[in-house]
Amino acid sequence: MKALIFAAGRGERMRPLSDVTPKPLLAAGGKRLIEWQIDALVRAGVRELVINTAHLAASIEATLGDGARFGARIAYAREGMTAADALETLGGIVNALPLLAPHGSDAPFIAVSGDIVTDYDYRRLIAHAQAIELNAADAHLVLVDNPPSHPGGDMGLASGRINLQPPLLTYANIGVFAPRLFRHEVPGKKKLFPWLYAFAARGRVTGERYEGGWHNVGTPDELAALDAALSARAR
Repeated sequence: MKALIFAAGRGERMRPLSDVTPKPLLAAGGKRLIEWQIDALVRAGVRELVINTAHLAASIEATLGDGARFGARIAYAREGMTAADALETLGGIVNALPLLAPHGSDAPFIAVSGDIVTDYDYRRLIAHAQAIELNAADAHLVLVDNPPSHPGGDMGLASGRINLQPPLLTYANIGVFAPRLFRHEVPGKKKLFPWLYAFAARGRVTGERYEGGWHNVGTPDELAALDAALSARAR
């Protein structure tokens, strides 16, 4: 299974740090944020990675290279060289699809944000990927309890299926998707939500609630707090 790591945006709330350093390359607990994701995916046996780039793209590609030092193989889906070129989540997937599912492959792929740090075990997604490949669903999303920065949540979950009914949980920026969802999408700047909700309304999107460690780092203060927490845990 392959994985797409989103790393194209500026990270507006992280400015001014993200003006000179791509947000995924900012460090917490002795690692760059995106390295936490790469290491977690490799531990789960996911070694074929695609990273989308736009804002300070050259810095990301020069820092991470071909992935060999992580035990992975990294390819880059370039959207441009500035934050204005970033294609958002849906547009980023469509742009990266030739790398994620070459030659018409319909093998499901993981998509995750490059600026989260989590204890989630990506091996949990294998069974859901198998169900998607068997056409029992088109996507599977991981949800978490609403953090203070996002108290309203995003979507509901009932009987293992995503809906829009309260109580709402927060999308953890971790999902598995079938390439068939995106093959006929016109390239361009587009967000994954609310686009994906049309498939959820048809019962085609499964989900799970994860209650373990999960951090979506948005501001310099949140980065500093995560750095302190991870450093303390390592001692």
